[in-house]
Amino acid sequence: MPHPASEAQVEDGGSASKPQRIIKLGKTTEDGDKKGTNKRVKDIELCIPIVYGTIAFYLGRKASESQSHKWTVYVRGATNEDLGAVIKHVVFQLHPSFNNPTRVVESPPFELSECGWGEFEIGISLFFHSDVCDKKLDLFHFLKLYPEDESGPQSTKKPVVMESYNEIVFPDPSECFFARVQNHPAVLVPRLPSGFTLPAPAPVENMNGKGRGDTKDHPLNHWFMNFSEADELLKLASARQQVQAHIVKLRRELSVIDGMPQPLKPASSYECT
Repeated sequence: MPHPASEAQVEDGGSASKPQRIIKLGKTTEDGDKKGTNKRVKDIELCIPIVYGTIAFYLGRKASESQSHKWTVYVRGATNEDLGAVIKHVVFQLHPSFNNPTRVVESPPFELSECGWGEFEIGISLFFHSDVCDKKLDLFHFLKLYPEDESGPQSTKKPVVMESYNEIVFPDPSECFFARVQNHPAVLVPRLPSGFTLPAPAPVENMNGKGRGDTKDHPLNHWFMNFSEADELLKLASARQQVQAHIVKLRRELSVIDGMPQPLKPASSYECT
């Protein structure tokens, strides 16, 4: 089921204050768990903040009837970090009038650029690595070409920017996934109980030999929206992860106590036989 998120518009960069959107994905199939090849870290959640959106530039004198704007649609890390450790590929579904409207981007940065004249809804499907999740995540984003304020001629220098902020949550992640992202800046990872060990992280196919996948030096970076609440949201999410880790510790302590022999209850002097 698609998870639409509210969007914010800004015509020349700037900042946006946005409500938190959390998308919790269900667990993957347990076939790997049963075979012992993909053990899971129980009662733990990994959180990946993402931003998806579009940036559209008016072509001005270069505009034609069929191509008035050049635009880019993308999925990026909320702090412009590489998402390749989590996302395997992204499918962008464009309007049927485009040649090859189903576009697959196999490696980060997950984006594509096109030219056109009309506004429409773009389907964005995120596919994850096999040890992350076997379910895709469908998002929808409306391509905005024209600013809300049309009192004057549209500028060729200031684009129309539309972005949405979401947090994708993975409950009970696999040990392989957890090990790969435990020090990754794009992923919010809870602190594990002392003594807990993870296997050595295994590389994934689209992280090696394809250059940088982050968007920190992206040519459109200065137009990306600055979510004024993002830092606070990340802090809250991190605090939530720490509380969750403490709950895991308490549950394990309780399970040890439950497994210990219980003392016999003394008989009451008023008990009848």
